[in-house]
Amino acid sequence: MNQNEESEFIGFPKVRLRRLRRTAAIRNLLAETRLSVKDLVHPVFIQEGIDEPKEIEMMPGIFRVPLKVLVKNIQELYDLGVRTFLIFGIPKTKNDKATGAYRNDGIVQKSVKTLFQNFGGKIVTITDVCLCQYTSHGHCGIIRDNVPNNDESLKVLERIATSHAEAGADFVAPSAMMDGQVKSIRNALDRSNFYNVGIIGYSAKLSSNLYTPFRDASHSMPEFGDRKSYQMPFHNTNEALNEIMMDVKEGADIVMIKPALPYLDLIYKTRQTTLLPVCAYSVSGEYSIIKAAALEGWINEDEVVMEFTTCIKRAGADIIISYHTKKIAEILNRS
Repeated sequence: MNQNEESEFIGFPKVRLRRLRRTAAIRNLLAETRLSVKDLVHPVFIQEGIDEPKEIEMMPGIFRVPLKVLVKNIQELYDLGVRTFLIFGIPKTKNDKATGAYRNDGIVQKSVKTLFQNFGGKIVTITDVCLCQYTSHGHCGIIRDNVPNNDESLKVLERIATSHAEAGADFVAPSAMMDGQVKSIRNALDRSNFYNVGIIGYSAKLSSNLYTPFRDASHSMPEFGDRKSYQMPFHNTNEALNEIMMDVKEGADIVMIKPALPYLDLIYKTRQTTLLPVCAYSVSGEYSIIKAAALEGWINEDEVVMEFTTCIKRAGADIIISYHTKKIAEILNRS
């Protein structure tokens, strides 16, 4: 410190905020937001009709896997401390009514049964409840006059959710963005005595270009039009909060904001609005952007992944769905 700098503090306490940042040990001691492996949910793509894992071109390091390697893949993550998994099914055949989505021997149903047989209650199994992977047209509902018919789609979503509950899912997560989907599914589950199966509402699912790699991964690109009439416009905060509160009123056990990074304001406001657990889905495009930059050597992948994911938690997320789950778990286990 030079003489002039010292003179500024004559008669006053010498404030040095940097004292609290001086070493890594001090910084870790005083960290206000702490990311844990227990916060994370790992998405899993299970595909019918393949014999070996297939890497997703737009998502390097993420694979579509056959049922026969599911347990091995989950065990690797379990050994790192990951306990929660979101299951997406990719069927061998599709049709315009999405009948493959609620077959008792469907790919998701088989996957959930397999996980229960091998892990029992040691893991949490969440299933995606939607039509887009199972419809020949790639939309999230039953199409009439080139648009999704809301109430007809609800009946199919009920059947899908009930079939997942029968297979042993802990939570079902309706992502079709049909009005009333949470209430409809809650009633269907209760009618079938699945009172203990929870619902994670895709409560604020914004219409985003960041879903493109997922649509490639799940073979669910719409054949015509887009999903902007049922997914939410990203411009509107109040509409998003209204959607979230509607899901709360309809019986959601957990509410979700998707994507995560561009919508930290919604995560924060949701945390201030409800006492329910808040889930944030860091989507495929968020993963691919980081991965692409890292592969070019433009960023330090580990540091950016930890920074971004910690910021999602700092905004108020209790649960984070992330394609970086394995990497985060490895980093946390080293620290």
